[in-house]
Amino acid sequence: MPKARSDVLTEAEQRVMRVLWARGEASVREVTEDLENSYPVAYNTVLTLLRILTDKKYVTPRQDGRAFIYRPLVSRSEARTRALKKLMGTFFEGSPTALAQHLLKTETISEEELRELKDEIERGGAGEDDHD
Repeated sequence: MPKARSDVLTEAEQRVMRVLWARGEASVREVTEDLENSYPVAYNTVLTLLRILTDKKYVTPRQDGRAFIYRPLVSRSEARTRALKKLMGTFFEGSPTALAQHLLKTETISEEELRELKDEIERGGAGEDDHD
């Protein structure tokens, strides 16, 4: 029985999605070219990744002549949310509090970052994700 595909992005899928988020949409060739400098990858590999991302409902293709152009269906923020929910469910029994406490105990957080967290808590967590 084949392993079920995870709803969370793999590292390779994230690289492809970063290109699409930056460009808005791109062909397989454009994604391959954009990845050449930072992470050389074959055209067929990018094509396979885009098919997987289509199956996962992260992107949608449209035909333009002989080429397919892919655009993201999921924002970077939504991808982060999906990954965090999976992480919380797997390692923190679904508790955002346990995740936050773990991060505070194990990571070095600057005074500025603590102020930003405090401000976000005071706003009720309704702030915008400024990394989209």
